[in-house]
Amino acid sequence: MFEAISRQGTHSMKWDEAKKKFGREDLLPLWVADMDLASPACVQEAMLRRASHPMYGYTIYPDAYYASIQNWMRDRFSWEIEREWIIPCYGVVPSLNFIITVYSQKGDGILIQTPIYPPFVSSVKHQKRRVLDNRLVYENGRYQIDFEDFERKAKEAKLFLLCSPHNPTGRVWSEEELEKLIEICIVNDVLIISDEIHADIVYEKTHHSIGSFEKIMHHCVVLNAPSKTFNIAGLNTSYAIIPDTRLRQAYRVEQDRSGITNGNPFGIEALMSAYKEGAPWLEELKEHLRSNINYVNQFLTEHQLPIKAVPTEATFLMWLDCRGMGLTHEKVVDFFLHKAKLGLNDGKSFGEAGEGFMRLNVGTSKEVLQEAMQRLRDAYEAG
Repeated sequence: MFEAISRQGTHSMKWDEAKKKFGREDLLPLWVADMDLASPACVQEAMLRRASHPMYGYTIYPDAYYASIQNWMRDRFSWEIEREWIIPCYGVVPSLNFIITVYSQKGDGILIQTPIYPPFVSSVKHQKRRVLDNRLVYENGRYQIDFEDFERKAKEAKLFLLCSPHNPTGRVWSEEELEKLIEICIVNDVLIISDEIHADIVYEKTHHSIGSFEKIMHHCVVLNAPSKTFNIAGLNTSYAIIPDTRLRQAYRVEQDRSGITNGNPFGIEALMSAYKEGAPWLEELKEHLRSNINYVNQFLTEHQLPIKAVPTEATFLMWLDCRGMGLTHEKVVDFFLHKAKLGLNDGKSFGEAGEGFMRLNVGTSKEVLQEAMQRLRDAYEAG
């Protein structure tokens, strides 16, 4: 069912931008966090129905848009949200920038946890705030939070940008971990901004939205989208969930100032159809991705490659620990690019904590992954 579809010539960032990014044409691109897999049939059909109407003008967000998000949050995460809490947005990254602008001042400290999705750092720097890095601790093959360091840095922080589930490490934060973060943030009057865009693609663990914890609901913003889940990132359709009236109004004013207020007619239809009919497809997708993850782990073990994957609890992104190769980070990057001819994300782009790591996108077919692993093995054995 899940076969990789050629995206070359479709203006795909992952494929058509690969030569510009990596400097060669013969590599297999496994970097940008979208999938080479078709979106569910319900989304395709909804898009075609909308496209059949020959007018593509300014579009409002209908009642069904809000109801779709409410139903999805209730059915998937047992979180009852009010319609008025939802603010349609253009994308999670623009929202991060709006949030930093409206809830903090230049020079304020913003807490993040590296290694982290690069826009977390760039958004803070673009808005002239200070990065407070609560670096995650990698012990016994698993990432943990350094709570003592978090508590120290929370004393000088205005906001905490939480990535939940975490990209690139694949961690799903436990209820206990989130409770502890919440307590520290409440004591220090730190707002929690939670990027939960990968929440739907969680395996054995359970995702707990930060907004579902009653004690923090008036001191948090949740950002989400169907983009990663249903492979529709190019439609630029996301949303913020802000239970607190004061925070919500302040955010809305800042977003309105940007001029980004109109909906994408195709993005709206895609979200509604995906959230209404896409759940069975999502469960099949997760099984496919889980199989891909298991395949990569098994291959690395069976062929005794000095690369270990951090346990992937969520997302279709694997965080590869390449430090066993005995190479400098620059040579690790060179190995993947010029010897294995694989286009992965450089671990250091996620911060200094990513040194010695690479990020692999497994949102593709088993056949593509088999070719990638064969290239990896051949390059390693060639020396």
